Amino acid sequence: MDFESARARIAQLRTEIEYHSRRYYDEDAPEIEDDEFDALTRELRALEEAYPQLITADSYTQRVHGEVSRQFTPVQHEVPLGSLQDVFSLDEVREFDARVREELPNPVYVVEPKIDGLSIALEYRDGVFYRGATRGDGQTGEDVSANLRTIADIPARLKQPIERLIVRGEVYMPREQFAALVEQQEQNGEKTFKNPRNAAAGSLRQKDPAITKTRGLSIFVFNLQLVEGEEVTAHADSLERMRELGFSVIPFYRRTGSVDEVLEEIAHIGEKRGSLPFDIDGAVIKVDNFADREQLGSTSKYPRWAVAYKYPPEEKTTVLRDIEITVGRTGVLTPTGVFDPVTLAGTTVSRATLHNADFIREKGLNIGDTVVLRKAGDIIPEVVRVVTHVGNEVYELPAVCPSCGQPVAHEADEAALRCSNPDCPAQSLQRMIHFASRDAMDIEGLGPAVLEQLVNEGVVSRIDELYTLEREAIQQLEGKGDKSADNLLTAIAASREADLSRLLFALGIRHIGQKAAKLLAQRFGTMEAVMAASREELLSIDGFGEIMADNVLQFFALEPSQRLIERLRDCGVNMASTMQQTDRRFEGMTFVLTGTLPTLTRDEAAALIEQYGGKTSSSVSKKTSIVLAGEAAGSKLKKAQELGIRIIDQEEFEAMLQ
Repeated sequence: MDFESARARIAQLRTEIEYHSRRYYDEDAPEIEDDEFDALTRELRALEEAYPQLITADSYTQRVHGEVSRQFTPVQHEVPLGSLQDVFSLDEVREFDARVREELPNPVYVVEPKIDGLSIALEYRDGVFYRGATRGDGQTGEDVSANLRTIADIPARLKQPIERLIVRGEVYMPREQFAALVEQQEQNGEKTFKNPRNAAAGSLRQKDPAITKTRGLSIFVFNLQLVEGEEVTAHADSLERMRELGFSVIPFYRRTGSVDEVLEEIAHIGEKRGSLPFDIDGAVIKVDNFADREQLGSTSKYPRWAVAYKYPPEEKTTVLRDIEITVGRTGVLTPTGVFDPVTLAGTTVSRATLHNADFIREKGLNIGDTVVLRKAGDIIPEVVRVVTHVGNEVYELPAVCPSCGQPVAHEADEAALRCSNPDCPAQSLQRMIHFASRDAMDIEGLGPAVLEQLVNEGVVSRIDELYTLEREAIQQLEGKGDKSADNLLTAIAASREADLSRLLFALGIRHIGQKAAKLLAQRFGTMEAVMAASREELLSIDGFGEIMADNVLQFFALEPSQRLIERLRDCGVNMASTMQQTDRRFEGMTFVLTGTLPTLTRDEAAALIEQYGGKTSSSVSKKTSIVLAGEAAGSKLKKAQELGIRIIDQEEFEAMLQ
């Protein structure tokens, strides 16, 4: 790869990695698996090693990921909470050992499991718990002390009075607790957490500690960050000392001076992985002696005295017994494979999505085939390959919809098959589920299970009929009493007042997400104006492309869509935007928000920017107009300074609004 190609690819990789890092660490909502993310970071690291002149201070390889939420008070870490360099092969572990031995002839290592949770620091003063904070960006974290006090494994008082102590640990959610939480979320019609790590992070960042307390979180402490009043010289000794003080410490570890024994312990931990009651995503190898660590030092991002070995996804062979077809709210047919049950990453797997017809053809799948399954990121089951194929045929998706019997067809540039019938019962149910969901009309208590009951009982068949539900009909549903019925009717009534942007998103227009729906509401103000908008007017919206504009036009051109809007209007559903624009002084300007503002939250500042015609972005680039920075601003501020972008504080921002 030549220099210019490398520059372009590095820029692309940094954008992708920044996005997925934010989804994982800051929003607790990952979109790709760990191994996919690791592949992106490995490629970036390899290109930067080949072209070191392209390395920048804000690159993912040069800093600790994570940002500080605005809803918690920032905490400056006295001892930074850094990250470890990941390695993916035993050869890389041997290379790490060889580098260490260049400085230390006879190193001693500690090998321990890498708990998959949320990293935090706990501070004690005179033996009493003083404060706890998340890692954040490594330098600044979030004060989550109130939530941490609800975790039974965290001692309120140490067994011995230490003058001052800071330890680092990993808050996690046990697998059994995670399964119970997901089951409860499904029953309540709530969005479920993807994995225990995200469940732990989301639970610890709750505004209400009472909610955190119900989540059954636990912690393992694994690092002594700072101690005053006594001296500890080695990592293994520090683990035992922290155990004596009352902490729940990493459950097992091995101390050894042999790299061969290091590799044995990595294999041993890998074998135990599926039987553990908590998730691990690797094994950590650390130099034991603290003085040796000082001698080895660190890079700008990683210590040279430790690495984290990441285990490859576990794979099992099984038989594909059936393929079930479900129909989504937009008519897409999704095939799901049904397999002989196998145990993967500690859980029994008997189903996995087969995505679409192209995926089935690519893998050459047919019912009866023997296949290899794995859990991507130890979470989502997927078919890796076919081991033994039955016959010469490949499974073909049906030519008609399994729900309504109408023809299905491919649309241009799509792999998915789609049912063409707008009145398809399966689509109707899925559209109602989307309409009532949290990000749409946010009708609490009207989850998938309740809606399925209502549809199966013949109580509702269209979205607008949700607004004519009667108390008696709800009371007849299984598990619903007087109070449940009243609560649901109250939630439905409240949704009538939702902003136009929520309604536009709730309608399920293809390619129109929350952000696009908000742009439509801000630009046109009323549903009537949106429905009357021309293609040119839609394309004039910054951030709107041809596909989005065409889908809006096509949706509102359909008679069923027009009838639905009219019926919703008759039911008293709000058809206007409450996000009135004062003027357009920020039109054409893109703001990036970073740090903690004195009196405004990030959402409040963003709303003001949008109110005056501007828009916000999560990353700094040459297209950024202004960076609004508060206290503890991090890499975004630094990049803005490097690019010469205008930087303002809240006082200057408020002056711009006068």
